[in-house]
Amino acid sequence: MAQGQGFGFGLGKIKELQEAFKKAQQVQEGAKQLQEELENMDILGESEDGLVKVYLSGNQEPRSLEIDPSLLSQDATVVSASILQAMKNAYIASTDTMRSKMEELTSGLNIPGI
Repeated sequence: MAQGQGFGFGLGKIKELQEAFKKAQQVQEGAKQLQEELENMDILGESEDGLVKVYLSGNQEPRSLEIDPSLLSQDATVVSASILQAMKNAYIASTDTMRSKMEELTSGLNIPGI
């Protein structure tokens, strides 16, 4: 290795590396805050008829289930279908929220795979 050549990192490369580390730290801090924010959210999913409401956290943790008493007079398959539909809608809303928040967190960063 010629004198003064170093390991192939010029000053510009070191600055790029430092900037990448800084961005990684910002993302890590933001991810912690985002995790707490998602955990404290209540995201609603409803059946089409509005008789079943399911609440999940932003991390898909089940929070609560509300069933309109009028639905309970229906056949069990109708009740089951309404509950399942509300659960699916809550899950979709929760994952969409999580995805949107992650995109906000990583916007402007060139991170492969995100």
